[in-house]
Amino acid sequence: MDTVAQLTIVRHGQSTANVAFADAQACGLADHGLTGRDADIELSPLGWQQATHLGRWLATRPADQIPEAVVCSPYRRARQTWAQAADTAATLGSPHPQACIDDRLGDRLMGDLELLTPLMIARRFPAEAARLAADGLYAYRPPGGETFDDVAARIGAVLTDLNSRHAGQRILVVAHDAVVVAVRHLLDRLSFTDLDAILTVTPVANTSLTRYVHADGRLALVEFAATPHLTG
Repeated sequence: MDTVAQLTIVRHGQSTANVAFADAQACGLADHGLTGRDADIELSPLGWQQATHLGRWLATRPADQIPEAVVCSPYRRARQTWAQAADTAATLGSPHPQACIDDRLGDRLMGDLELLTPLMIARRFPAEAARLAADGLYAYRPPGGETFDDVAARIGAVLTDLNSRHAGQRILVVAHDAVVVAVRHLLDRLSFTDLDAILTVTPVANTSLTRYVHADGRLALVEFAATPHLTG
């Protein structure tokens, strides 16, 4: 077997930025009050609860479904998600691996537009808002930031390394919705246009699970953006 046996990707729990962005948009505000770096954004109270639910669900998995290695984004919200989930599972008698941090699993870099809502971009950088509209979300490169092709390139390198180092093993990745999109682009050979249509119907929710298993010499999608573990 030249790939991992199973690849599960978890998006981090709800973050304080997720809440602030939604509140600002709902109220039509051009400011959300956030400061600092995106990488330092923490989980919201709901995000901690979601991570706890994830840990409880992990504790119910049979031995042959427990991940043999965990790889995590360096962003605080992702690290907090796994720490809370793993601690919860361990308390329930199901120890899980400590996460290895891979800097390549970070969220899409937005450069000068980091932590800005669409309205904030339109007000502060109208030329960039126009360029974003012209290029489209996936092809647009923010000043000092990344396109989705850039994200896919670094995630492709992560997948290559995982397959090389962990062939035949069950791997859990804790990261971001952009990482899930990049993985589906690479493994399912879907264009970003096709993915956009899928995401309109099934967004990558906080703490959702996307899972691939090895079949017929490749990793095949068996679950996408699933959330039953949050309500069970």
